[in-house]
Amino acid sequence: MADLENSVPATSQTLYRIGSISKPITATAAMALWERGKLDLDSPVQKYCPQFPQKQWPITTRELLGHLGGIRYYNVPETPYYESESDPEVGNVHHFDNGIEGGLKFFANDPLVARPGTHFNYSTQGYTLAGCAIAGASGKTYADAVRENVLVPAGMLQTLPDDRFAIIPLRTRFYSKDKSGAVVNAEFLDSSYKVPGGGWLSSAPDMARFEVAILNNQLVKGATRETMWNAQMPSDGLGRMAYGLGWQLGATDGIKDVGHGGSQQGASAMMLIAPDARAGVVVLINSDAAGASALATRLLEIVLGLSPRVRTEIAVDPKLYDNYIGGYEATSVALTISRADDRLFVQFPGQQKIQIFPENVRDYFFKTFDAQITFVTGSNGRATELILHEGGTDLYAKRIK
Repeated sequence: MADLENSVPATSQTLYRIGSISKPITATAAMALWERGKLDLDSPVQKYCPQFPQKQWPITTRELLGHLGGIRYYNVPETPYYESESDPEVGNVHHFDNGIEGGLKFFANDPLVARPGTHFNYSTQGYTLAGCAIAGASGKTYADAVRENVLVPAGMLQTLPDDRFAIIPLRTRFYSKDKSGAVVNAEFLDSSYKVPGGGWLSSAPDMARFEVAILNNQLVKGATRETMWNAQMPSDGLGRMAYGLGWQLGATDGIKDVGHGGSQQGASAMMLIAPDARAGVVVLINSDAAGASALATRLLEIVLGLSPRVRTEIAVDPKLYDNYIGGYEATSVALTISRADDRLFVQFPGQQKIQIFPENVRDYFFKTFDAQITFVTGSNGRATELILHEGGTDLYAKRIK
């Protein structure tokens, strides 16, 4: 349903919030400008966005697109939204006619969290700065530059910024669930301040057109596309997402995939492409209480003709678990691995422990949802990091204790 209160069913033309799927759209626009010689990815970003103050170290657009620019993320955990609304940025209620200018004001004067290039720090704010660079390099507004370089060539004629004051036909209402599990209207959000990293509306067919256009080299050349799909590595090598330039990287049942997820008030979204099979799926949901990533993974398996993988628990010596227990941390997740007798558990902050089961000595799986953990070990067998596989993407978490 697009609107529960008025009994309006969703259709293929319904417009959803796509959240952070906005990032590969922004990155593609930047790479199109780079191909044309209008945007130097490796020049200081102030060349194109002079209103952003100079920092201790230079920041480049390439670093921003790969979340290596040292720009902070939100100051509080982004979810659950009914708690994170205490942060005026996460739950922004102000509308900005100039979203780039308004968005920069939230973080422009904040110190960098790391020297650019050294550390992966996922940052929607960094994409606002990249959007400013796109505007400066193109000589147009950010939105107009994206329309010219991505939306029109891909035939994405329904895709547009999520303007809460505009009358936008076919835009869905936004839903969530309260603590009792009842469906409610989602917390309010005006995303005008973060359109480049999380403020576009789109339909499923439009996002499918984006996938087709990327695969068919309609937006950028094949070599440029592969540059976007090449993992960026921070020099410290610490906890990071497997990430290129605007695209998350991973695998579905061993088949390479690329894509991006998105989540914000009243939305859950996932886009996955299996490049070698020239196949892709898009899932857009008008609720932040539903998970799009697991459904996208299953749909991609169907498109690829794969049967659901049945994971089988094996018996291992519980003493092996002692090599894995401890704390692990990445930009967007912290977790603890613990042992209770012959069982191994994962605990995320504020949640109950969840048992994981060995598929082999290094690979473990959850039975309660579709995700897996691989422990990366040193020569002594002790884990140095783990990889969380979920929804076709990989997240690397470094052992911290």
